[in-house]
Amino acid sequence: MKKNTDRKSMNKRILKLAVPSILANITVPLVGMVDIGVVGRLGSTASIGAIAIGTMLFDVLYWNFGFLRIGTGGLTAQAYGKRDFSKSIRHLSQGLATALGISFFLFSIQYLFVELVFLIVDCSPEVELFARQYYFIRIWAAPATLCLFVFKGWFIGMQNTISPMIIDITVNVLNLVLSIFLVLHTSLGFIGVAWGTLIAQYVGFFLSIILLLIYYKKLFKYIDLKSHIRWKEMKGMLRMNSDLFIRSLCFMMIYAGFTSFAANYGDTQLAVSSIMMKIVMLFSYFVDGFAYAGEALVGKYTGQKNNPMLKKSVKFLFQWVLVIGLACTLIYAVWGEGMVKLMTTNSNVIESSKSFIKWLIIMPIIGSAAFMWDGVFVGATQSKAIRNCMLWACLAFYIVFLISKNLLGIQSLWYAYMAHLVVRTLYLSLVAKKRIFIY
Repeated sequence: MKKNTDRKSMNKRILKLAVPSILANITVPLVGMVDIGVVGRLGSTASIGAIAIGTMLFDVLYWNFGFLRIGTGGLTAQAYGKRDFSKSIRHLSQGLATALGISFFLFSIQYLFVELVFLIVDCSPEVELFARQYYFIRIWAAPATLCLFVFKGWFIGMQNTISPMIIDITVNVLNLVLSIFLVLHTSLGFIGVAWGTLIAQYVGFFLSIILLLIYYKKLFKYIDLKSHIRWKEMKGMLRMNSDLFIRSLCFMMIYAGFTSFAANYGDTQLAVSSIMMKIVMLFSYFVDGFAYAGEALVGKYTGQKNNPMLKKSVKFLFQWVLVIGLACTLIYAVWGEGMVKLMTTNSNVIESSKSFIKWLIIMPIIGSAAFMWDGVFVGATQSKAIRNCMLWACLAFYIVFLISKNLLGIQSLWYAYMAHLVVRTLYLSLVAKKRIFIY
């Protein structure tokens, strides 16, 4: 009886953290899919390709700074486990100061950055023109976007996934509505997608501040910006974040490489690859809900040095993501082709996508454990292991692609992407005993 009670208690705890994150996360790919779907209705493969390239530009930028959420979340969760709220609020103020500093840096290099990207990315002149227009509007959302990373990580670290859910759903639904309206019902056309994102990000930023005031006003007594942003105080956080920056850079190299290599096969294949990646990543947003729960719980139990509960939470989390992976595989097998047709009316793109449906079926099973381990290691603040894992995974992606591209063509990109997921799963599984369960 006690065993069943403990099982129900742990599952309840996991779902309380995971479900709000899943509800929020699922709006993220829907916005991307609607952006492509709305632009796809304009009938131009160049516009779809421009969305892919434009989105990649910000992936290149923002994924490099994903440590703002990850580092803040892991450190805050451990402070929460120790009931050290002074340290929790310090992690928030340090994260926001770092985000604003990075934003001003991005503003200063925006022209140099886009020129460098298009020296590397080979695409048609029309796609490049549209992508540049998208970039120079959306770049002004950088302060809001990066601060939202920090707020989300901090809320999750405080075992609060309701606030990030409210923020994400508000931002993404507003983005979705604005994209549809501005693209289809104003003279802005394609570029309305960028304006929709810009407005939605700032709404989310101000909503985050409101929620902070509502739920955590009592913690403001611990705010001391002068001491919090001193080098001595920030050194530990920056050391961890340097590892996470390298991890993010590896992610960027994989996803940017995927998009730029796809562009070499022409606008139609770029459009197909962009659509298929949007669909294949849908499953990750479900799994990420449990990864965020893992960050919160593992961080909490690590802070408490409670190894029995740490092991139990990890075991139950992996049971959940296995179920999610199997369910997504079944959904893709039945409705994969239908999802593509929802996103474009271009007959060439629809026909070309059929040979890629198999990847929709394979990826959830292969990728679920990789995403879950990320959450576990982030909660334990094992940044070096996360860094090393992604270095090997990035190497695997490029080796597999370069070896197989002449033999398999564009399909080699998907074999390479699968290889990087396998490496992530194997590496973190092998080092978990030494790095996670240490108390």
